[in-house]
Amino acid sequence: MKPSEVREMSVADLRDRIEVERKRLDTMRLNHAISPLENTSEFKKVRKDIARMITILAEKEKDQK
Repeated sequence: MKPSEVREMSVADLRDRIEVERKRLDTMRLNHAISPLENTSEFKKVRKDIARMITILAEKEKDQK
């Protein structure tokens, strides 16, 4: 997900999306433990997306105060 797409989202949408992505990452880890994933770079991609969303969420919350 590109930063410009994340910046367009509302604060509530960002919080929801972060939760969804965290659950997705947990599911991916569990599935990988059972049977290895073909493309393990997805872990890195999802982690970076989560970090990007958390950073932009913090910026938005700071601007609201």
